[in-house]
Amino acid sequence: MFESLSESLTKALDRLTARGRLTEVNIREGMREVRRALLEADVHYKVVKDFIDRVTEKAVGDEVIKSIRPGQQIVKIVKDELVQLLGPGRIPLAKSPSGPTVILVAGLQGSGKTTTCAKLAKMLDRKGGQPLLVAADTQRPAAVEQLKVLGEQIGVPVYSEPGGRPPRICERAVRQAKETDRDYVILDTAGRLHIDERLMAEVKEIADRVEPHEVLLVCDAMTGQDAVQSAKEFDAQLSLTGVILTKMDGDARGGAALSVRAVTGKVIRYIGTGEKAAALEEFHAEGMASRILGMGDVVSLVEKAQSAIDVEEATRLRDRLLADTLNMEDFRAQLRQLRKLGSLKDWLGLVPGLGSQLKGMDFDEKEIWKFEAIINSMTPRERRQPDVLNPSRRARIASGSGTQVVEVNRLVKEFKHMKKMLKGMRKSGALESMMGPGALKGMGKKKAKKSKLRRW
Repeated sequence: MFESLSESLTKALDRLTARGRLTEVNIREGMREVRRALLEADVHYKVVKDFIDRVTEKAVGDEVIKSIRPGQQIVKIVKDELVQLLGPGRIPLAKSPSGPTVILVAGLQGSGKTTTCAKLAKMLDRKGGQPLLVAADTQRPAAVEQLKVLGEQIGVPVYSEPGGRPPRICERAVRQAKETDRDYVILDTAGRLHIDERLMAEVKEIADRVEPHEVLLVCDAMTGQDAVQSAKEFDAQLSLTGVILTKMDGDARGGAALSVRAVTGKVIRYIGTGEKAAALEEFHAEGMASRILGMGDVVSLVEKAQSAIDVEEATRLRDRLLADTLNMEDFRAQLRQLRKLGSLKDWLGLVPGLGSQLKGMDFDEKEIWKFEAIINSMTPRERRQPDVLNPSRRARIASGSGTQVVEVNRLVKEFKHMKKMLKGMRKSGALESMMGPGALKGMGKKKAKKSKLRRW
């Protein structure tokens, strides 16, 4: 996410922080590099000009230049201005005081709108809501069927009508939601071009009929300035309450994220970070600014972990760690939890201090699957007592898992190394302080009950 922009910005700022003393000339040279990085990322030219002017004005002050670490001061100014540019902090969805909360989702063709509707429903369901998806996209072939499939995958009902007009479909769907006590209604409207007058009139009619509490526009972050222009056009018709940027895990240069709020005044509410149903994150301006500068994003990291980790399983693991009874079954369970977090490189990039160190590193996600396949090929006794894994057993496991003996050996070696490291932490008391009862605070009980993770 933002790899090219992050690399360009951090290089420019690193040159400033490497200098012992800074002058106004140095700072203005550095800001020219920052300006170039932002323009190359397809940030709106007026946004870039205003941003550079504000940073430069603050950076050339005597208080900064004469400070002990002027370079670090400038990095802080840049980060603060990025936070200001990206918008306010997290804004929760509106909640209807009576009846279901209606969320109208609009977007251009191909922006990932239908998938985003399912992701939003999954997020609300995970938080204890009772969402209803509405298939109101009658323009795109198979759009209704796609939403039904997605709804079945995430366990959320889908309302649809064959051959109906979208405004009437949405109206009746809201009525059914009231009758069935659903507390959220997500309207998946047809993708359209902002110049398509007929379809724009149709989505406006939907809004007039159902009076949605939220009107969210889905924009493809990879389209850069086109996404910003689309937001302006849709807002003129629908009065948007927010924007969802999709495909942020692709080669998004950052222009849309950094421009959409400044140009349109509309806040970014969520970002799509992958294809999986759980790959939708609440947008945090400060966390995103930190990511762009390679500083990680602790808040998003915690939210990812809380959404993926089963509390019951985590409690069991904690007890086994403290009792020194960890085995291969526990290791396999943790590999599965790790896989649910999504891309290994993406979530490691959220760890403060690691983002800048991951550039250019290759992460083979298949290794996690390979390790799990090896553990699956073990007998229950071998998983629970790894010490019995002699050469002949390892050869059988390699054959059964479609791997090489050297890979089985590597897994066993990694497991033993981990146990040795944990033993040292246990002796020093560090493990107990990290894994005490408070370590699981914030992961509600409902998550444990709803988890579909199999017990082995």
